[in-house]
Amino acid sequence: MAGKAKGISLKQLSEMSREFNSDRANLIAARAASKNGIMEAATDLSAVSALPFTFNIDLKQGKITDQKASGRCWIFSALNTFRYEIIKKYNLDNFELSQNYLFFYDKLEKANYYLESVIKTSSEPLDGRLFQFINADPLCDGGQWDMLSNLVEKYGVVPKYAYPDAKGAEASRWFDMYLTGKLREDAMLLRESINADNTTAQVQKMKEGFLNEIYRMLVISLGEPPRKFDLCLRSKDDKLIQEFGITPVDFFKKYVGIRLSECVSIINAPTKDKPYGKTYTVKYLGNVVEGAPVKYLNLEMDKIKKAVIKQLKDGHPVWFGSDCRKFGVRKEGVFDKKSAAFEELFNVRFIFDKAQALDYGDSAMNHAMVILGVNINEKGQPDRWRIENSWGKDSGVDGYYVASDEWFDDYVYQVVVNKKYLDAASRKQLDGKVTELQPWDPFGTLAD
Repeated sequence: MAGKAKGISLKQLSEMSREFNSDRANLIAARAASKNGIMEAATDLSAVSALPFTFNIDLKQGKITDQKASGRCWIFSALNTFRYEIIKKYNLDNFELSQNYLFFYDKLEKANYYLESVIKTSSEPLDGRLFQFINADPLCDGGQWDMLSNLVEKYGVVPKYAYPDAKGAEASRWFDMYLTGKLREDAMLLRESINADNTTAQVQKMKEGFLNEIYRMLVISLGEPPRKFDLCLRSKDDKLIQEFGITPVDFFKKYVGIRLSECVSIINAPTKDKPYGKTYTVKYLGNVVEGAPVKYLNLEMDKIKKAVIKQLKDGHPVWFGSDCRKFGVRKEGVFDKKSAAFEELFNVRFIFDKAQALDYGDSAMNHAMVILGVNINEKGQPDRWRIENSWGKDSGVDGYYVASDEWFDDYVYQVVVNKKYLDAASRKQLDGKVTELQPWDPFGTLAD
């Protein structure tokens, strides 16, 4: 029995204070942290120096990108893998694709996905867990790889010059708030219409009117996306690449050339409820209603690393999702538990393993980036990874980060690779029965 709840007594508080102040290390740590901040006080430069920015497999990229005050990392990271192929194929110095373009259509598709989910769950109580989850953040900036893939298959991509960032995309909080408020009002009206026994056709007509309003708000906020554009590029050896009136879908097929149907999402979830070698999806997770559902194959980390290294060796970067909030030193551009020495600063031990952190909601994927390189040690094993971020050149080392292999084990949750880089057994498992996870499962989180 837990017994009666007990508060903190003044005697207990006094004893805690006495114990803290009797330890010289506590006093030094408190002075350093209060003056400089806990990250600066916890940074171990000797551990940072053990992770040099040199790699024996290293792909060269164009200029670093910047998602600014928005949650578009999943779009930025995917487009960074796409632009790499264009830069390499056409010998360009730099090239950037329009993140605003996919952002626009993601918002429009998410609006429709939300309204369709509202219709589907119209009999659910307003205070029920399912409706509360669906209604919590229907237009969030974040996303998943399969959601990105659905957008690209339907709408293609365009160069950034053809549809540059709007201020609403660069700082999306206010923009999101008003669109979300409008959608929630629409949800109320749809539920009332359904409960008044209106026909399916009447409900859908009402929804179409709501989407027309959302489209108007999007165009005013972000500008109207182009349906065709003129391509004009010049290579480093002064070769002109030019085409007039190309559609975004044709541009992706012709100039990016990645077969998205061959790209598969692999997760590492060592929890008891998700056996390895099985495939999973998540209820009510998506954007394009008619698109392919989000699908993951759960694999052991050593299999994931082997596939990632094969793809890097073949000259192609890797999109991945991680918990970037854990043990990241932004100033030095390092993801590493030893470098962000919070255990030493606070004189505590963080004891969760990866499965426990997932089960207790302490960690999950929250940010997408790109793996551009890896260092293989004398034993043939990876010991550090080169990361391209999308926080601008002033974050990390000119926008790039290095991750220790230990951090990779603990905080990388998802990678996307061409399925040809998986072993034969894993490729076969991709076609296995798909288990449906609850919407609030840790692997229903979105990278932002």
